[in-house]
Amino acid sequence: MIVSPKIRGFICTTAHPEGCAAHVQEQIDYVKSQPPLANAPKRVLVVGSSTGYGLASRIVPAFGGGAATIGVFFEKEPTDKKTASAGWYNSAAFEAAAAQAGLYAKSFNGDAFSNEVKQQVIAAIQADLGQVDMVVYSLASPRRVDPVTGEVYKSCLKPTGGTYTNKNLNTDKKEIEAVTIEPATAEEIAHTIKVMGGEDWQLWIDALSAASALAPGFKTVAYSYIGPAVTWPIYTDGTIGRAKLHLEETAAAMNAKFGPGTAVVSVNKALVTQASSAIPVVPLYISLLYKIMKAKGLHEGCIEQITRLFAQHYGAPGGPQLDEKGRIRIDDWEMREDVQAEITKVWDTVTTANIDELSDFAGYQQEFLRLFGFGLAGVDYEAETDPLRPIPSLG
Repeated sequence: MIVSPKIRGFICTTAHPEGCAAHVQEQIDYVKSQPPLANAPKRVLVVGSSTGYGLASRIVPAFGGGAATIGVFFEKEPTDKKTASAGWYNSAAFEAAAAQAGLYAKSFNGDAFSNEVKQQVIAAIQADLGQVDMVVYSLASPRRVDPVTGEVYKSCLKPTGGTYTNKNLNTDKKEIEAVTIEPATAEEIAHTIKVMGGEDWQLWIDALSAASALAPGFKTVAYSYIGPAVTWPIYTDGTIGRAKLHLEETAAAMNAKFGPGTAVVSVNKALVTQASSAIPVVPLYISLLYKIMKAKGLHEGCIEQITRLFAQHYGAPGGPQLDEKGRIRIDDWEMREDVQAEITKVWDTVTTANIDELSDFAGYQQEFLRLFGFGLAGVDYEAETDPLRPIPSLG
């Protein structure tokens, strides 16, 4: 079949196999162009490993430090008539590249919140690796089934104070319009914390610990975002922010149990990902941010961010450099005073009429399509392609 992008809202319902493979290879090539990682973990489990920061967190230790990796994700399989989700093709491409490089790679496609998947992963660790020395938690999901009670929780993107109104970028129409969001109920806040907070991260670490699958001195990291004041009502002070606060509290609890410095939250830069595209106000902010950071030579994608995380923090002789709340900050370039001052300056003046002048909406669109394997150099998008791509380790 010939595969073209089919976009519905903030989702692309198709993905291009060769395009996704090219995108993965670009990231691998970047990592291989950098100095080898110092103090690199050698056996890494990434929960949520198929796209964005999670995929980068598998590529960097593998191709920068020779690590064996296990990835967990929940992706749509291909059929002879429909493409798989992008994460499926990303994972297939990663495994092919890892095999060619002689690197151990095993993948699990299933509900990472479930006890069943946790036990399958633990069995593989015990059989193949013995233990892991790093666990990256990069799971993003709109819903979670409690593994004990079976209750279904659904997250939401809402403020927790009063009604919130601000500018929003309608990416389908390329129009800036006002968006008004009513505040979350107490139940919606609780549900979002259940889905996006630290409870499942803790369950993974406890299950691995109980099975003696964690190496002495292991490290674990989960990802978060803070951002500027303009996005705080919908993010940092919203339902997601409540969940991310719970993530930080979970890290503190793990450090009390396993030792200081074991668990840390890394605050990362705002980037075009499948998750960030769904958050009101954020696409406009990212479009403005990209233009400003590119002009200053500060722009990074997921792979550059995670390379810095491993090279400058986990590879540092003294370990990660932490802020006053014990977090790693690889959003430091985004949050520089000069960058944020320019965001504040243009936020009030940007309109549909001047969006191309004041923002990098074209760059936003390009990055969005690349998530699904479109717009990659060297890929013939007019050619027929086979949507069936196996992930060998799934069997």
